[in-house]
Amino acid sequence: MILNQEIQYKPVLIYTDGAAAPNPGPGGYGAILIYGKHQKEFSGGFQKTTNNRMEMMAAIIALEALHEACKVTLRTDSKYIVDTINKGYVFKWRDNGWWRTKKDKAQNVDLWKRLLAACESHDVLFEWVPGHAGILENEQCDQLATTAAKQDNMLIDEGYIHSLTPVIKE
Repeated sequence: MILNQEIQYKPVLIYTDGAAAPNPGPGGYGAILIYGKHQKEFSGGFQKTTNNRMEMMAAIIALEALHEACKVTLRTDSKYIVDTINKGYVFKWRDNGWWRTKKDKAQNVDLWKRLLAACESHDVLFEWVPGHAGILENEQCDQLATTAAKQDNMLIDEGYIHSLTPVIKE
């Protein structure tokens, strides 16, 4: 996104992670939002979902928590998210009616739409970090996600349930 020079963007750092074990299976997400000396954690779990969906949900929840325009660095160990955004695949899919190819529907469309909407009022840089490499905040997000995936009374991931229905392009 191009910065609007009239808006004062607050610098925010976000770390995210998702988990599902088995995959698909019970899943959870974790995110840490850092602004100056302030830090806020987010987590949640779903009865049956995928790791990629939880990776995306972590980013979405953290970005949706921002109430004013921010310059965000979002660090994740999800190549799925980083590559799909940074290489522009998601924009091609969107422009093609959410089809990757003439026969291949894009996956997780509900969350891609929500993630793009969450980015609209911010300047977001997606950065990949290696998972389980001793990066404190990434390790904390992993712990939040795995703990959330084991809790009782988890939500139903309606987007995952709907994705199980085959789509045929006419």
